[in-house]
Amino acid sequence: MANAGLQLLGFILASLGWIGSIVSTALPQWKIYSYAGDNIVTAQAIYEGLWMSCVSQSTGQIQCKVFDSLLNLNSTLQATRALMVIGILLGLIAIFVSTVGMKCMKCLEEDEVQKMWMAVIGGVIFLVSGLATLVATAWYGNRIVQEFYDPMTPVNARYEFGQALFTGWAAASLCLLGGALLSCSCPRKTTSYPTPRPYPKPTPSSGKDYV
Repeated sequence: MANAGLQLLGFILASLGWIGSIVSTALPQWKIYSYAGDNIVTAQAIYEGLWMSCVSQSTGQIQCKVFDSLLNLNSTLQATRALMVIGILLGLIAIFVSTVGMKCMKCLEEDEVQKMWMAVIGGVIFLVSGLATLVATAWYGNRIVQEFYDPMTPVNARYEFGQALFTGWAAASLCLLGGALLSCSCPRKTTSYPTPRPYPKPTPSSGKDYV
């Protein structure tokens, strides 16, 4: 029962991480304009994501522009896009695989070992999905830090971490934690002992002695 509860907890955490990865990928606030330096206009907020850049006015009006050319994007943005999409697809596969291996499901009830291995495989796929999301967000965040501290970058063109980046880090942590818990349901090896051989029973004496 404890192992089943651990499976369920890992599945819920990993699923929440997968949903967080989708939200992080869709949000445009991967990096936000840094209000540092002098003569900074605070009447508008500028932020960029993986798919578009947006400008929010103080009046509440928001204008967004989708990135038109894929080849015109920098390599970091292209790699981040690819890793996030790969992480989401792997998470979807992991959900289906681990669902089959859950003890609360009726699938593969006749083979308990295979059922547990399905849960383990789903957990490993969740781990890979979380690693893809973690690498993507860390790579993108490192690029923001490098550009921020680059003396060649103008003060009015510097950005900081956005909400989507923190969402991605939290999603990657949940996927890794949930995948690790699912992987803990690995079937234990049972030691098999040889069947004891029965000793022959002594035949009852007939009570007659022959010389």
